[in-house]
Amino acid sequence: MAYGDRNMRNRPPREFFKTTCTACGKECEVPFKPTEGKPVYCKECYAIHAPPREDRRRRF
Repeated sequence: MAYGDRNMRNRPPREFFKTTCTACGKECEVPFKPTEGKPVYCKECYAIHAPPREDRRRRF
């Protein structure tokens, strides 16, 4: 068993939600329930609009 595999077996399959990309209008699926008023991006647009990598790190 590889490191990290232990918890994956007990986890239910991830639920995806259909939505429309805020930037390009393309229909896409995201692994979270979209919140009204917050932008949602498809994979391609997220790469453009995502915050710089260092800003996405967890801070303790």
